[in-house]
Amino acid sequence: MILSADAPYERPRSYYWMGALMVLVAAFCFACKGILIKMVYQEYPVDAIALLSLRMLFSLPFYVTMAWWLSKTTPGEHLCAREWLFLALVGITGYYVASYLNFLGLVYITASLERVLLFVYPTFVLGLGVVVFKRKIKPMQYGALLLTYAGIALAFWPNINSDQQKDVFLGAFWVLLSGLVYAVYLVGGDRIMARMGSQKFTCYAMIAATVPTVLHGLIQHGWRVFLSYPAPVYGISGIMAVFVTVFPTFLLAEGIRRIGSGNASILASIGPIFTIVLASVVLHEQIDFWQGLGTFLVLAGVCWIGWKGKKG
Repeated sequence: MILSADAPYERPRSYYWMGALMVLVAAFCFACKGILIKMVYQEYPVDAIALLSLRMLFSLPFYVTMAWWLSKTTPGEHLCAREWLFLALVGITGYYVASYLNFLGLVYITASLERVLLFVYPTFVLGLGVVVFKRKIKPMQYGALLLTYAGIALAFWPNINSDQQKDVFLGAFWVLLSGLVYAVYLVGGDRIMARMGSQKFTCYAMIAATVPTVLHGLIQHGWRVFLSYPAPVYGISGIMAVFVTVFPTFLLAEGIRRIGSGNASILASIGPIFTIVLASVVLHEQIDFWQGLGTFLVLAGVCWIGWKGKKG
């Protein structure tokens, strides 16, 4: 069949299947983050800001290189000084503040519970949309919110007196606060991200966030934050930088470009399942029936919110 010049170009199905695979691989890589962090905490005397500083420092060259390459191969962004400042503040919020709170929460709770709690950030995005942009929550989304928070209660309750948690309430507080801050990052950066593209935006945001992260580490620990830990700490930090941060960041961005953000968000919801399985196998965390059921309800509610949001 001969297509006319005006006929829309139909991409092969393999193009979309490859996009779906990219999203799934990215979700798996992101799911490994909590496992690696808990491994370091259990074996070595490293705190949250030291580990986060090493991760950001190791990932910085990749983001600087990619930002330079994108600036040469894609159209300029033409942002004014105020917009560049806003982009930097948004990046610091999402990749310094939110990440630090997340690392801090993992000091107190298991990786599997952390991932379930953190995954409710779409409900925070929905709430911020109501507060900031005066959007209305649709009746069906109320049901999704109820489902999500019922799931959190089921996943959280059995862990209150669990020996696996150091301080379940404090850890949950830090992780939920991390999710809220990350939601602020997503809502705040939405418009600039749409103008620049997700890859370029992420590069600049990560570069901006690296500065206060490293300064925080230096203020708290001095130069020993980079020089005084056992070799495995630097090795795991490097793995987190490359395979849990840089690689999945760009893989997810390309996957979203191929299959769309709505489909990508639904596929990426398998992330907590990956974390739970890995936590059970690698860290020997015990997962009971109620936490499994709660996880299922959280995922169902989050997918519902994303699906209804796209339909509207």
